[in-house]
Amino acid sequence: MGASESRTPLAPAGIAPGNRRLILPRHRAAVPKSADLIDLAVLPAAPDLAAAVAGWLAHLAHERRLSARTLEAYSRDVRQFFAFLTERFGMAPEIAHFTDCAPADLRAFLAARRAEGVDARSLQRALSALKSLARQIARETGQAAAALGAIRAPKAGRRLPRPLSPTDARAMTTTALREGEAREPWILARDAAVLALCYGAGLRISEALSIRRSDAPIDETDAVTITGKGGKTRSAPIIAPVRRAVEDYLKLCPYALKPAGPLFVGAKGGPLSPRIVQLAMARMRGALGLPDDATPHALRHSFATHLLARGGDLRTIQDLLGHASLSTTQVYTGVDSARLLAAYRSAHPRA
Repeated sequence: MGASESRTPLAPAGIAPGNRRLILPRHRAAVPKSADLIDLAVLPAAPDLAAAVAGWLAHLAHERRLSARTLEAYSRDVRQFFAFLTERFGMAPEIAHFTDCAPADLRAFLAARRAEGVDARSLQRALSALKSLARQIARETGQAAAALGAIRAPKAGRRLPRPLSPTDARAMTTTALREGEAREPWILARDAAVLALCYGAGLRISEALSIRRSDAPIDETDAVTITGKGGKTRSAPIIAPVRRAVEDYLKLCPYALKPAGPLFVGAKGGPLSPRIVQLAMARMRGALGLPDDATPHALRHSFATHLLARGGDLRTIQDLLGHASLSTTQVYTGVDSARLLAAYRSAHPRA
């Protein structure tokens, strides 16, 4: 290692003394609120490296406009790598330790994480996070981490989404499966409306819950503007069954919803947590005997797969889902092909 232990510690930018918490300044509405505070209290790093991480996370949040979930994952990845270096070399790493890492150090880290049961996709993300941090440090200090460029990410088999059948997907967007539950009718209607948006419009659950009351897809509304990943906006068409589900919820909702407030609220009138909807779908999949991967996001997969199966254009489906790359959408062609092959093998007498 080429680091000097006598280096003068630098005060981490954006971290309150004795607090070790990074406050990210607000940057328009597109920056996720949960990204305003990144906890660096448990970051095993010297002050200069902690300051570099603070600046890097701020850059990702404000300039790259990454989601709060991605920021949390990246910060967790670098924390785990720094903990590995601390154990390996007996001291909290400085910038010089990070940039002077040998390929063997990085391979040892990836091997240790693999031994802990971490899958290849998570290791790919961790390596991507470390390379991103290294690029930021190189821009700011001129110190390059050459070893990171010599390490290839582990290969991961491409997992095909598992959509629901059209019958099961439609059942998830009604209240019929939950009529025996001791829950108020408006709550059942609310959950059905959220899931109807996931399946009928291909929305992520976070996108459905981000809709404001003033933008509610009701009456003659045939589309809703959604802000998806990376702050990108798209128009999601709203079909009649989805409009009816939202209208049914609004008729039963006991709260006077503010125009600028959320369309979907919890039992006490506050913003609805995604976890509540996930639990509701878990109860319904239990009633239908569906596997654990039948989640709200699986309804989005179902939306895309069913459109493709009915002759939908791949480029159009890409726009509807808000995918930045067509290659991301192309995974659904594999789903449809797999389903056709399974049907052939089960039905053809010579299969």
